[in-house]
Amino acid sequence: MEENHNQDTDFMKETIKQRPLNRKKLMRRMILTVAMAVIFGLVACLTFLLLEPVISNKLYPEEEPSTVVFVEETEENEILPEDMIADDSQMKPESAEAPVLEDEQIAQVLSEINMGTEEFVSLYKSLLEVAKEVQKSMVTVVGVTSDVDLFNNPYENEGMISGVIVADNGKELLILANVNTIKSADSVKITFSDNEEYEASLKRKDNNTGFAILSVSKAAIKKSTLGVVSVAALGTSASFNLMGNPVIAVGRPMGTAQSLCYGFITSAGNAIYLPDSNYKLMTTDIYGSTSATGVLINVKGEVIGIIDTANNSSDTKNIISAIGITELKKVFSRLSNDKDIAYLGIYGADVTEEANKTMGVPYGAYIMEIDMDSPAMEAGIQSGDVIIGMGEIQINTYQDLVNCLMTLEPEHSVTITFMRQGVDAYIEMELTVVLKMK
Repeated sequence: MEENHNQDTDFMKETIKQRPLNRKKLMRRMILTVAMAVIFGLVACLTFLLLEPVISNKLYPEEEPSTVVFVEETEENEILPEDMIADDSQMKPESAEAPVLEDEQIAQVLSEINMGTEEFVSLYKSLLEVAKEVQKSMVTVVGVTSDVDLFNNPYENEGMISGVIVADNGKELLILANVNTIKSADSVKITFSDNEEYEASLKRKDNNTGFAILSVSKAAIKKSTLGVVSVAALGTSASFNLMGNPVIAVGRPMGTAQSLCYGFITSAGNAIYLPDSNYKLMTTDIYGSTSATGVLINVKGEVIGIIDTANNSSDTKNIISAIGITELKKVFSRLSNDKDIAYLGIYGADVTEEANKTMGVPYGAYIMEIDMDSPAMEAGIQSGDVIIGMGEIQINTYQDLVNCLMTLEPEHSVTITFMRQGVDAYIEMELTVVLKMK
């Protein structure tokens, strides 16, 4: 009976066996999954890279640096020599009872003016306070050059010059410096008045003068540094009565950082003739270093000149001299706004009234000399020509030509109208010049 029961239930017993793995199919699925993941990741990265700047600009729009503008003197701002002479009709009539001082009385008044030691020290303390305020605008520019010695040991050379903070465009502090002595540097660092050092980058350089604008990102500068430094106030060097004025040399006039000297302007009538520009050269009675750098300031603390001893004569190598700030403002403006300066390649001067009347030379920018291989020479302009127009701008003086060039861009063409001396008279001519970059 039991045996029959077992036989009846045998058909209900099953053995469940695991399906054998298909390794090839599993490998194909794995490879497909990995490939899809890689493709998805690449698409996601690409989408992020493309859309992230757009989304960031939408949510957090980045402010563009503000345009830097330096106030430039005009003829209306200047006091002409003839304006210094009072018109008799404008003078108040002298009273009949006005006292007339005799020589003895004048001598007595002068004798009563007595400056003792305390007053003398107080005077120089006042000048020192002016200089200290300006020193907040002064920086040390360090040019670092990497090299290898004879034993293949790497080392770094550091050249140091003085610079001055001339502008703040909202994103950067802009520093002016003559970088000719550190032009081969691999990198540039700026040390501010609080001795904090930051990496700097070259914004633009004027190869004509050697002056450059360096920039330091404000985002990288500590708040403590920003709270100490200040932008320098730029004055004027266009006054006719500069000679004899007291000045202070600030920066590195003695070849060391944060040195300063007091003195007087001894001459301001000389000029430095460079292509497409003339600059006023001011000399002082200050004895300094032959490698002096920095600025000349007046007693108001305004920068009136950039120290540059490269133009000193052989017998005055140690005298502090400077290039007038007025003539440089247009250059600094273009460099600060990240613009190159157009190059024509001429040396010129104004046509004097005597030359106009006696020799018939027309008024304009008289061409004294032309650089070899310059745009002016390639176009056919010659020495002795008188430029009277550039594009739609009328040129009456050489400074008019310089000012016009500062509004033009390199690699652009401009029509120059000029007068050339013929057999009997000057003949008007026109040429098209393609400007280059200095």
